[in-house]
Amino acid sequence: MVKRDPESLLPLTPAMFHVMVALADGQTHGYAILKEVEQLTGGGVRLSTGTLYGIMKRLLSDGLIRETALAAKDDERRRSYELTAFGRDVARAEASRLEHTLAIARRKALFKHVAR
Repeated sequence: MVKRDPESLLPLTPAMFHVMVALADGQTHGYAILKEVEQLTGGGVRLSTGTLYGIMKRLLSDGLIRETALAAKDDERRRSYELTAFGRDVARAEASRLEHTLAIARRKALFKHVAR
């Protein structure tokens, strides 16, 4: 089997990255992902269910997440998801890319104190 390069999927959209970060601590279901993204961003990002499930479909097809067998005991229709090992590698690569981009920006006058 050929090992896929995580960087081949970069850059991720901000919404995709937020969903992957929300899954970083373990498996969860869609509604919890929506709430986690909202909480992590201080309400700055609020995904609709349509947007979330479009992202989930893409992440599933790219092999970045998988559906888990652990369904909610009170509702068998509720699906849970978790990052795959490759998905974790892609999320780390995107975080590294963002850190590098921010480091470049911080070296520019945009972030330097301007005396008035």
